[in-house]
Amino acid sequence: MSNLSGFVKKLRDIMRNDAGINGDAQRIEQIAWILFLKVYDAKEQDWELEDESYTSIIPEKLRWSNWAHDDRSGNALTGEKLLNFVNNTLFPVLKGKDLKDASGKILIEGIKVSAETPIKKAIVRTTFADANQYMKDGVLLREVINVIDALNLSDYEESHAFGEIYESILKELQSAGSSGEFYTPRAVTDFMAQTIRPKIGERMADFACGTGGFLTSWLKELSQEVSSAADVTAYGNSVYGIEKKQFPYMLCITNMLLHDLNVPQVFHGNALTHNVLDYTAKDQFDVILMNPPYGGNEKADVKSHFPDDLASSETADLFMAVIMYRLKQNGRAAVILPDGFLFGTDNAKLNLKKKLLAEFNLHTIVRLPASVFAPYTSITTNILFFDRTQPTKETWFYRLDMPEGYKHFSKTKPMKIEHFAPVINWWNKREEISVDGFDKAKKFSARELAEELGFNLDQCGFPHAEEEILEPMDLILRYQEKRASLNAEIDRVLAEISQKLNA
Repeated sequence: MSNLSGFVKKLRDIMRNDAGINGDAQRIEQIAWILFLKVYDAKEQDWELEDESYTSIIPEKLRWSNWAHDDRSGNALTGEKLLNFVNNTLFPVLKGKDLKDASGKILIEGIKVSAETPIKKAIVRTTFADANQYMKDGVLLREVINVIDALNLSDYEESHAFGEIYESILKELQSAGSSGEFYTPRAVTDFMAQTIRPKIGERMADFACGTGGFLTSWLKELSQEVSSAADVTAYGNSVYGIEKKQFPYMLCITNMLLHDLNVPQVFHGNALTHNVLDYTAKDQFDVILMNPPYGGNEKADVKSHFPDDLASSETADLFMAVIMYRLKQNGRAAVILPDGFLFGTDNAKLNLKKKLLAEFNLHTIVRLPASVFAPYTSITTNILFFDRTQPTKETWFYRLDMPEGYKHFSKTKPMKIEHFAPVINWWNKREEISVDGFDKAKKFSARELAEELGFNLDQCGFPHAEEEILEPMDLILRYQEKRASLNAEIDRVLAEISQKLNA
């Protein structure tokens, strides 16, 4: 395809005319499963060259090259024949259902997966488990397939260029959702991966990996360290992801294939449904990079997988507990958490912070501007950097202010990696900074955080918040955060007064 820049627009324009597509969410999901099959077919051609005994898990007639490719002979499936094939043959078989005739005789076996099935084959069944085919016009579906089939993924330059285009597809998916899920800006994932400094031989995990933003940022950094065949193997085995939702999982698998991971260690499941006390050293990772879903609430049966003192109804808290149990000794982590975790005084948050300071080295907290995730949410977030080397002795706080010339970030003016330059410059020559009487960077001892501040990590915050008009739900969340912060401060002061009175 000569015009990759118009790829997404061309597909969107075609699908706007289809009565089965309702909005961008369905449009992108439609693109996703077609694109997966195209990318997977390109990978299978490589695997067949490398291994003469390779056999596809997809029945021969259903492989992309045998039904989707249009050789311009006039024999390509289109219209009702194409719709019938996709809806009544392709999808059922890839979901694992046998295709039978009227007498019950099996015509095509649904793909079967067991514990012994190689991951690179099993991902087909998992990817299609809950996939949807929305289009109702077979002629338009043929047009979409032809646009995607025109991608020459065997050409290195075009394949690499398409990897960049794929990022624009993922950006289309950013949304706050009802459970706090949204996609982390590439500038943030890149900054965190750069700061954590990947090393060959290390394995990194993201237990709510979405479309794979942290995984790809890690791979981009790690690729600079690759210098031998052994390094290439280590690079391919260096990431591990879990994603609860089917659609982001499908996009993540495609993302990993596009990044030349032939065996993506990415799984469809919920990382919160395993008892954390059952984890052993083999379940732990050298590095964890995450932006856990927050704002959502989990059911009682999910909380039962956690110790009573850490069992929270809030998703982000539970993921923080998982991270602590799955980080290796001497491992490193960078985790995005909302302000509510920093000042929270409920039982679970307090115990998580006590455990964090007592068993981990929480060396840095970077306060992010409120609009980093705009326009999808206005919840203020932070990056916590810690390692499992020793108990915390001191914690540095650094407030990353809006760059000059910006009042706030937006969809058209998103955060860029260069906006992290101030904190990158400060990182290795740490010093306390005060601006207009407000702390911008400051160091606190673990004793100060515990005894004097009552584990309130809400330090070096933003003093001059400009008034902005928010969506009703964002306004409520902002109010709840401010109220919780104020309540926490009142409780701390009252406790201090009571202690002095009783002295």
